[in-house]
This record gives sequence, structure tokens and C-alpha cells, in this order.
Amino acid sequence: MRTILVIDDNPSVATALDVLFSLRDIRTLAATSPDEGLELLRRERVDLVVQDMNFHADTTSGDEGVALFREIRALKPDLPVILLTAWTHLETAVDLVKAGAADYLAKPWDDRKLLASAENLLELAEATGVVGRVQQQRREARRLLAERHDLRGIVYASDAMQRVLELACQVARADVPVLVTGPNGAGKERIAEIIQANSSVRGGPFVAVNCGALPSELVEAELFGVEPGAYTGAGKAREGRFEAADGGTLFLDEIGNLPLAGQIKLLRVIETGQFERLGSNRTRQVKVRLVSATNADLPAMIRSGTFREDLYYRLNVIQLAVPPLAARNDDILPLAESFLGGRARLTGEAKVALEAHGWPGNVRELRNTLQRAELLCRDGVIAPGDLGLPVPTTRSLNGASDQEPDRATIEAALARAAGVVSQAAAELGLSRQALYRRMERVGLKA
Repeated sequence: MRTILVIDDNPSVATALDVLFSLRDIRTLAATSPDEGLELLRRERVDLVVQDMNFHADTTSGDEGVALFREIRALKPDLPVILLTAWTHLETAVDLVKAGAADYLAKPWDDRKLLASAENLLELAEATGVVGRVQQQRREARRLLAERHDLRGIVYASDAMQRVLELACQVARADVPVLVTGPNGAGKERIAEIIQANSSVRGGPFVAVNCGALPSELVEAELFGVEPGAYTGAGKAREGRFEAADGGTLFLDEIGNLPLAGQIKLLRVIETGQFERLGSNRTRQVKVRLVSATNADLPAMIRSGTFREDLYYRLNVIQLAVPPLAARNDDILPLAESFLGGRARLTGEAKVALEAHGWPGNVRELRNTLQRAELLCRDGVIAPGDLGLPVPTTRSLNGASDQEPDRATIEAALARAAGVVSQAAAELGLSRQALYRRMERVGLKA
């Protein structure tokens, strides 16, 4: 059962609130002094505190209530607290909201308003608890994956990348070709490295070749090697990428750019492990783990006749789809911090701008953006202007049309709303949760 702790030196207040909350099946605990309230808080499971600000009839300073509130925050930092008082100094109310008070109501309170605030906070606390448990489970899953497998130092926090990495580590043990798909700059080569690092050939070489960078007339020589005199300028024997990768992994990036002639030769090597150097009739044998990658639509290329269907099915025994960075928003800030390496700090507005950007260039674009910002920023503090990105508006985040509110705007709205977050959020055109997130970004305690 949900439980509210009422701390008020007037027993009739506790009685009235007990009756009020019982209408919504909410259990009430009562304390008539700060010390008694703190003791109950240490012993009992409490979901919300409703506390008075004045505990002596001869004073209206509110100092006792402020001290109690700070004790509660120290003891239970995430516990929501509603402040009740007949004393209404607006400046102090705003200060307490900044310090983390969830709501602020004057005596005599409005029953409907108090019930609505309490129930909203209880629901938010319950949802936050569920989210916290889910996040803890996700952190544990990431920890276990990193503990059991070599992830090559990859930085991520999203569920999407967790699934990709789990599958990559699973298929690494099987000696079958893997096709990694995804947009340019998303990290396909890093996935190939992780497959190599967790495979039976992890002690062997890892050879990467960009098929799109190979001139069509030199594809065979690059992949399979060349003998002296095979063509003009071939003065000495040279091994190809397959020989260099023997006993390890060959990563063929942008496989969709491989010419048809090269595709035919590649198909034979995949099937038999055999090939001849250009200009030689001696068959060579290699054992190579093959990982390919592409950002192209290979089935469409098959229909257009530019990619062999039989090669596609040999390469695509297992497919790993790396999502674009825009589809794994949780990875943006961890990656940004890793690129900065502690040399510079992002402002709250800069973090918002990073998360709101579409990142068509994916992780590669993010890295380049942070490198540029680090060079341009002053005193090691990166602002949106240093990133070269627009400051997002609330339309992009919440459907509103105004510029996203800064700290001063939020403080003013909270002051006008007497510290009631839901009322301030409505004025700013935000949801309550969106305002809490914005408050956190600009350094206001939620």
C-alpha cells in the first residue's frame, strides 16, 4: 500500500489528512515533531512526505521546516516532499523548490489540489522506481556482457546496441560469415572487431579492406595477391588480403561496391577457401573468418543485376543490423563524454543540442563535432555555439513552438506558480516530466 508520512505539530492536521488520503486507499503515518518524523522515516517504507514548515506557534520564520526538509533530503534524496504552511514567503518557496521540494501548498489547503498533487507524485515515484529498477537491470546486463566478452572498449548505453553486441558475441563463436548492415559512420567495423575478439581466431590477424576504395582493375590483385609480371608495373610478388588474414578475420567493408568480376572470385574463396594469385596458376588455401559490411540495399542491387544473389546468401548467413545514432539516443552523451576524455565539459544546453540533432553522419559525425568544439570552446566549457548545432526548441522536444526555457525563465514560472511544478509546466507549455528534465539540465533540483 502507498504510504504518506505527515509531519505536523498539530494532531488535527494529521487526522484530517488521514481521512483525506484514506479516500484514495493511501496509508498515513503521523509525526508531531521533526525528530519523530525522521525516526519514522528511518524505520518505515514511505512514498511521500507532507511536512509543515512551522513547528512553534510563536514563530513564523519557517527555519524549523527548512531544517527538517534538508534532513529529509539528506536521508532520502529521491523522496518527494510536499510543504504545507500558513506562512507564505514566495522567495523561500522558490528556494525550496530549487532544493528539491516537489510541491508547496498554503494552509488552509485545497483538498482537491492536495490530493491531485499527492497522487501525481506517488504515481511519478512509482514510475520512477520501475524505471530505476529497469535501468539497474540494464546496467547489470551491460556489466555482465563486458565481463564475459571482449567488447573492444565500445561505449554505449542503449538497449539497441546491447542487443547488437549480445548477438555479435553469440555468433562470434560460430565459424560462419557475418554481414553487418547499417549507415556509414555507425560503427560497423567496431562490430567486426568485436566478432574477431570473441571468436576462435581471436589470436589471428584482423585485416580490413574498403571495397569501395579499390579500383576495379586492381580488386583481384588486392584481394588475392599478384605474381611478378602479371601486369605492367607488377615487379614483385605480393600477397593479397586473403593471405594476410589467414588464420584470422577478413573484414570486407562496403561489399556492395565490389565489381561483379570480384564477386565471382570471392564466391569461390568462400566456398572452398582456395584461390590463385593474379598471374599464377598455383592454387593456395587459406582459412579466414569473413565479416562483410554494407550501407547499401543488397536485395535491391540483386534485382538490378549489380550484386550476385548466390554471393549475398553466402555472406548473409548471420546479419547484424547496427542502428543509426539517431535511433539510439541514449548513446549520444556517453559517446560525447568519451570523445572529450575529461578535457572539456558540456553545458546543459550543449547536451540538449547534441541529443536533439539528427546525426546523419552517425558516430563519426559526433566525434568530429566534439573535436571541433573542443578546439573552439573557452575555458574548457562547450556551449551549443561551439558545436555548430542549433539550440532545439520545445517544438522539437514537446510539440510547443517557444524556445526551450532557460534557468531564469523556469525560476520565474515557478515563482509565479508558488513552486507548483505542474502549474509552472503548464505555463511553459511543457509536461510535468519534461519540466523536471529541463530543470535537471539547467541545474535546478527536481
